[in-house]
Amino acid sequence: MGALAHYIESRGVATTQISLVREHTVAMTPPRALWVPFELGRPLGVPGDPAFQTRVLKAALALLEADSGPVLVDHAEELPQRADADGVIEGWICPVTLPPPDLPAAGTLDRVAALAEEISLLVPWYDLAREARGRTTVGLSGLAIEDAGAFLAGCLEAVPSESPVAGHPVGMAIKFAYEDLKAFYVEAGTVRPGAPGGDAFVDWFWGETRAGRLLLDLKAQLLKSEDELIRNLATGSIVPHSQLHREA
Repeated sequence: MGALAHYIESRGVATTQISLVREHTVAMTPPRALWVPFELGRPLGVPGDPAFQTRVLKAALALLEADSGPVLVDHAEELPQRADADGVIEGWICPVTLPPPDLPAAGTLDRVAALAEEISLLVPWYDLAREARGRTTVGLSGLAIEDAGAFLAGCLEAVPSESPVAGHPVGMAIKFAYEDLKAFYVEAGTVRPGAPGGDAFVDWFWGETRAGRLLLDLKAQLLKSEDELIRNLATGSIVPHSQLHREA
């Protein structure tokens, strides 16, 4: 979008945009951009809150008042917390009790088995979600979700030279696999009526699941790669900005 904005501006049309990955926006220096501290895929914040979404849009459009750029503004408003009828904010509860998020310290097979155990507990809820919604966003990699998890766990030991996704380099296969894994947990975890999104769910995934722990460890490993694409993915799209404090 940043590159497209430069092209459109060269034709005399002012542009503005919403950024989810601040590092990419800094590098591309688009004419005007509003960075939002929300999870990837939700540039306007949480679903079902039109007032909040409208404020984000207005903040992005307000940047058009700047005659020239680059202008990069951090959105000042965090995601709203949800409360019950009595105004009490409750923590989110997964529809199934998962095992402790600790993963084996070493050994790909151990990690694969640990992750597979967690995934198996969520499969019934994922199937229910897919049936209720009539669709799924899982499937970018073309791998079964257990195989996507096993592939990512294997990358902790060594990134393979050959891609398991036909027609795509290993770096893109890694991205497709971790996007599938995150989408699987989102759909399985939020099928329960009344389950909130936003910070509560994100904190659960990254702080209380083996999949979240795996991706945190994977980012640290991929940053060491000699492949520029893999390093860029590790820097910008595996772990959301709100969860960077968990990397240690």
